[in-house]
Amino acid sequence: SYAKPMKIGDTLCIYTHVERVGRTSMTLKVEAWAQRYLSDLMEKVTHADFVMVALDGEGKPKAVPAEG
Repeated sequence: SYAKPMKIGDTLCIYTHVERVGRTSMTLKVEAWAQRYLSDLMEKVTHADFVMVALDGEGKPKAVPAEG
């Protein structure tokens, strides 16, 4: 759901952050902000948490690879 509308001419800025890494999944926090046309005003228009699950070749959960 959107907290505020995007308008023609606005610039959409998307920001993500890895909130949590589990054994087979990770949670990403995502925020979308609008920089209003011809203005320095930034307003958050929506946000969400995405859970991404690592899958093997058969579609079964597998361990998230370690950061390298």
